Amino acid sequence: MGHPYAVAWVDHQTATILSFDAETAQTQHVRAHQHPTAQHASGVRAEHEFFAAVCAALAGDGQILVAAGHVASADFHHYVDKHQPQTAKRIAGYEIVDHPSEKQLLAQARSFFDRREHLAAPALHQPR
Repeated sequence: MGHPYAVAWVDHQTATILSFDAETAQTQHVRAHQHPTAQHASGVRAEHEFFAAVCAALAGDGQILVAAGHVASADFHHYVDKHQPQTAKRIAGYEIVDHPSEKQLLAQARSFFDRREHLAAPALHQPR
């Protein structure tokens, strides 16, 4: 079993995936394979293969935060919703970022999930 959380920074050529819990983090890198063909829409096919590899790398983890630029985020979101419904169910959010370091990415993800869990937790002191 993987970690309870993951953050994936995705563009159209590379992805950095950090799978983590409260104490540890594990890094994976996924790169698009370049195999140009004369086939119509081969760029779309290559993008779909890359996005599928990113989803496969996230398969063992729980909740996912996707961090990406505007275009990559929209493209990945569209792909996941259409082709990877099991992954789509585990994506807790999308945030727009521009080339963070792994340390910045992990800090952003920890903050995101801390806020999310804090908001979801029932209030300890309910008004009477």
